Amino acid sequence: MTGWTKSSAGLPRVVSDLATTMRLKSVCVFCGSNPGIDPIYVQAARGLGTAIASRGMTLVYGGGRVGLMGAIAEAVLGVGGKVIGVIPEGLKRRELAFEAATELYVVDTMHERKQQMADLSDGFIAMPGGFGTFEEFCEVITWAQLGVHTKPCGLLNVKGYYDHLLALFDHAVAEELLQKRNRSIVLTESEPQALLDAMARYKAPAVDKWLTSEKT
Repeated sequence: MTGWTKSSAGLPRVVSDLATTMRLKSVCVFCGSNPGIDPIYVQAARGLGTAIASRGMTLVYGGGRVGLMGAIAEAVLGVGGKVIGVIPEGLKRRELAFEAATELYVVDTMHERKQQMADLSDGFIAMPGGFGTFEEFCEVITWAQLGVHTKPCGLLNVKGYYDHLLALFDHAVAEELLQKRNRSIVLTESEPQALLDAMARYKAPAVDKWLTSEKT
């Protein structure tokens, strides 16, 4: 590990735009701090970590050492990849930090954590997780909908974990509470390599830019 770094990230602001036609150099993964009841979730985390590292990409994640978070970070390092963790001071004090990370940023708040992860990433993936994972992923797709960024956002739908959430998105479109073009922001695959391929091909839908750096 290169040592602890105190982040200077502030509250949520506009995420830097990166052309999605460029090779993705880093990907942010949101996932659970629990392993889940089925071993397939840990297997999927390890598979995604291996896939990320095999493409020469850096893993950016929440900096934890437990659950799916720990599994994916260990997998990336296990095949010689790079891991950047971002963790709030309170969780670090509880000894939940993955100290073997290549780089570990320690921030003050959860808001700063999310912003720092976004700033460091060229795309976003949500693996199975709980409320924190749901909230993190929905925030980055909302930013995409508002034109704050054009980065690909994908769900790794392990064992159909996100089937009901995807059905909710489709229901929102049917009820005309979500535009179909914005529904297309969410990429979905059940296998890591297929999802990374989809993200590499992604072209953001044309949207009006609602927010600027001064208004977020």
